[in-house]
Amino acid sequence: MRTERRVRLFKNGKNQALRIPKDFELPGNEVIISKEGSQLIVKPVKRSSLLKLLSTLETLDEDFPDVDESLLPPEKIEF
Repeated sequence: MRTERRVRLFKNGKNQALRIPKDFELPGNEVIISKEGSQLIVKPVKRSSLLKLLSTLETLDEDFPDVDESLLPPEKIEF
């Protein structure tokens, strides 16, 4: 099912802009815009998950220093 709305264009500085009605809101704060003939196509930018990004990184073969060894043991707190 195709949904359409008529909206007004306006100038924002040197750019042409339009207000997107609430029922057409896109997720996030960035979009990809492209032009096919006389049509503009607006697509939301898909956010990559942190786990997906981390899975692309190489593992480190370094030993990290023990930063806790010079600290006093934590005190037990009762509630």
